[in-house]
Amino acid sequence: MRRPFALLAAALLVGALAVPASAADGDEEFTIKDPRITESSGLAASRQHPGIYWTHNDSDDGAYLYAVDSATGETVATITMTGVGSPRDVEAISIGPGNQIYVGDIGDNLGGTWPHVWIYRLPEPKNLRDQTIRATQYVVKYSDGARDAESLVVHPKTGRVYIVDKNAKGGHLYEGPAELSPSGTNVFRPVAAVPDLEATDATLSPDGEHLVVRSYFGAIAYDWNGGEIKRKERLGVPFLGQGESVTYTADGTRLMYGSEGADSSVEGQDAPGGDSNSPSGSDSSATRDGGGSGEGLSGDLKTGAIAVAVACAVLFGLRGLRRRR
Repeated sequence: MRRPFALLAAALLVGALAVPASAADGDEEFTIKDPRITESSGLAASRQHPGIYWTHNDSDDGAYLYAVDSATGETVATITMTGVGSPRDVEAISIGPGNQIYVGDIGDNLGGTWPHVWIYRLPEPKNLRDQTIRATQYVVKYSDGARDAESLVVHPKTGRVYIVDKNAKGGHLYEGPAELSPSGTNVFRPVAAVPDLEATDATLSPDGEHLVVRSYFGAIAYDWNGGEIKRKERLGVPFLGQGESVTYTADGTRLMYGSEGADSSVEGQDAPGGDSNSPSGSDSSATRDGGGSGEGLSGDLKTGAIAVAVACAVLFGLRGLRRRR
């Protein structure tokens, strides 16, 4: 008579740890399969092509962008940028108003020694196929001196460009001119502190109301507040190795986290407040400011663990009743 108990235990265990039905939908998890993409350093969800994510390699790859289909993990288009010279250290990608792609050649592994860095802008193609597109190149300097950076965001309504510098002690949000100029130098100025993490990427929600900045092992969510950002909460992030990228999904309900390396994974978590059925500011994948940076169990896993414990208690109770009979 042990088989019924074993079957019941297995059923309860599977039910407790099962992935919610919504996880079968798109924008949940995929693996970048293109062997050319070994250092995916930025990620941007297309609004024009549902389920498509733009990415690029870090350095030593050339002026290429890759459109990856999240349903298959396959590259469906490769863009070769012209008019930009030789990219030096491409670290970030973002999509602004009018489906304009912005690429941040803003890395400086020497700790801030380049006299200037670059931003490239090009229209997202309406047809996903391998093609060459001419980009506009912008020269960028910082008002307080050269620095390393890996995070670039474009406000989806104003089109203004922002950079978060990378600093182990915490960095700053830098604001660019109201409109970038292709001639001369575009000076970015610090407008807000971004403490407590070493920023490797950032993303703005599609409505422009929320900012998320990530590091290798954690992330922090902010209210945008017109650029005068206000910290909301610390978020847990999936451990994927060298965590390098983050983007909101096109509908703004989830955050997609990526990493470097061959066959790198991209995993999604609910965005803070992204679930209309949840109280504002609550999220099963997030930890509060007083908590850690994501090392603990996620909400789904905690729920599963509790359910397993309850199931075991029920089974042992039933066994006890059988023995007394």
